[in-house]
Amino acid sequence: MTKVKFSKLFMIFSLLPSLLISCDKNSSSETVALTDIEKHSLLFMLEEEKLARDTYTFLDTKWANTPFANILGSEQTHMDAIKSLLDANSIAYTILPAGQFSEPALQNYYNQFIVDGAISLSKALAIGATIEDLDIVDLQKHTKETNNQSVIDVFGKLECGSRNHLRSFYKSITALNETYAPQFLTVDAYNSIVNSANEKCNQ
Repeated sequence: MTKVKFSKLFMIFSLLPSLLISCDKNSSSETVALTDIEKHSLLFMLEEEKLARDTYTFLDTKWANTPFANILGSEQTHMDAIKSLLDANSIAYTILPAGQFSEPALQNYYNQFIVDGAISLSKALAIGATIEDLDIVDLQKHTKETNNQSVIDVFGKLECGSRNHLRSFYKSITALNETYAPQFLTVDAYNSIVNSANEKCNQ
């Protein structure tokens, strides 16, 4: 091997460590500090997903052969997705016992839902639709308040799941020859969701 070739090889190998370090820096995801608004949004949506899980758990014990059993598991998955983001950003949170909420509005919802949901199956299914209706609107609101891609991605998957859940409740409600009027979504937005096919939310 000539001295010239050896010299070139030596220069290449001597630069490798710095090149690898540079690649590591560029390939790693940047950690962007969450704003106070983003932290509040995550903590609020964690409890709102808990509202869905706890309500569906209660309603599942009252009514057999309903969507509640399957969907309540999805709500736990939604909670876990938010918890992972909170943990990644070292944000403290507390999961209260079933049926208990730190947000007064969510506590009031839960208290009313379990009373109304025990009256009849049709009311219970309407409550399920109401929760998903509320969830979609709140997720859209909080998504608009952030530029953090990690938060946007998590909220986007949760909203997708809620649209599928709303479709499921809609089918069960119509199977009973009942109807549901959206409480939070616009009528056009609601009709667009329930008249479209289920989505694949984790892809």
